[in-house]
Amino acid sequence: MAKLRHIALSVKDPWKTAEFYEQAFDMKRVGETDSELARGVYVSDGVITVALLAYKTDEWAGYVEGEDERGKEFEGIHHMGFWVDDLPETEEKIEQAGGKYFQGRPSGPEPTTFYEMKFRDPNGIILDVTHLGWSGSVKNVKNAD
Repeated sequence: MAKLRHIALSVKDPWKTAEFYEQAFDMKRVGETDSELARGVYVSDGVITVALLAYKTDEWAGYVEGEDERGKEFEGIHHMGFWVDDLPETEEKIEQAGGKYFQGRPSGPEPTTFYEMKFRDPNGIILDVTHLGWSGSVKNVKNAD
């Protein structure tokens, strides 16, 4: 059975972006790269590793001349979701780290139906944030070894 454990984001400043994810979601910096492909930083929550990459050439970034990379035909990372303990606290941390509220504010202090608040990180990438989780996901992963 496959389990999602890695997401890559193309960003202009991997180090500044890493600071955002460290501050907003308590992720830890677990590595850096400077290869022919890209310069970048790796952050993790202990289960998923996110590569924050500044590609060095159009070719390595997957550019295809004549195609709209970010228009409606774009296929790639659109958003990521974070399952959090406390929404108001997380919203404050996101904004302090340079992110912005986008949409999806719940009605009432303790909603009883599923919803997500959406934010944008400093690069404009959409982040879904919920304290109720997603169907098929578990918040806390136990080591199966």
